[in-house]
Amino acid sequence: MRKRAYLLSNSDALPRVYTPETLERLRSLVDLQPGFLTERDLEARAVELSQAEILFSTWGMPALSSERIAQALPRLEAVFYGAGSVQYFARPFLKNRVRVFSAWAANAVPVAEYTVAQIVLAGKGFYQAMRRYERQGREASAAYADALPGNYGIRVGILGAGMIGRMVLERLRAYEYEVLAFDPYVSDEALARLGARRAGLNEIFSTCQVVSNHVANLPATVGMLSYDLFSALPPGGVFLNTGRGAQVVEADLVRALAQRPDLTAVLDVTHPEPPQEGSPLLSQPNVFLTPHIAGSKGREVERMGAYMAEECARYLRGEPTLYEVTAQMLETMA
Repeated sequence: MRKRAYLLSNSDALPRVYTPETLERLRSLVDLQPGFLTERDLEARAVELSQAEILFSTWGMPALSSERIAQALPRLEAVFYGAGSVQYFARPFLKNRVRVFSAWAANAVPVAEYTVAQIVLAGKGFYQAMRRYERQGREASAAYADALPGNYGIRVGILGAGMIGRMVLERLRAYEYEVLAFDPYVSDEALARLGARRAGLNEIFSTCQVVSNHVANLPATVGMLSYDLFSALPPGGVFLNTGRGAQVVEADLVRALAQRPDLTAVLDVTHPEPPQEGSPLLSQPNVFLTPHIAGSKGREVERMGAYMAEECARYLRGEPTLYEVTAQMLETMA
């Protein structure tokens, strides 16, 4: 008998993540009930949902207490989360022995692609060359770009070698960079297999032309990137952030950028997000902001639903799964 499954989220993202094709795949695996449910349905359809064995979700997954899970979803075995981080909701489910699976690997793909593109552009001086062309003309723009070392043999620093960081490192092997990586939880051997050498933050910021942040968003990492690091960047150095803004001491970054107009910050994330009205990040000429677009956008979100459908198939067949999240993993992952 096939397991009873539901789609549950408080957001409107479910039909974008779980396309008709993916829903058809799910129906071939489980007894998928019709419709997209929200947290309100836990009360309105309490008797029915007490029989739920599997949940599929995405952004907007309700953050339920362990007590409510036990009461409303007593037969639940697994949650398949078609999005990235599960930090905000996973622990009570795990406490209730409900297995949690995440499409963080699917969401990591567009971030890694975006990051590598930004690193290559940064090496060419694209950001400031473009802005200087607009404000000062072609000659000033060309002079700035000509003073940079380009993309041959430069050092690139990657902060964090989790899922996204690893994908970035794998893709950087196609370029002739010397890659340094910071991650206390990954072995030297694993980094070497990815084409990187372990280094501390001081070495990375003082010697790498481009530094890209992918550190996990944990209490221990809040404010870890400060003035001493930013001010140590080499001439024309670029700091990229597609991770989380809370790891950056914003006032310190602003100070370093004001003192060093040659430096560049390319920020897809900030803290708070968006920046507060009047923040220097909005007006500083060597800051380039994008509205958190590195992750899955447009049709890219469909990949996450497809990953969870295939993960569910492995789970049901009793095969080793690829994307399960454990309580131990939550201590170090984003």
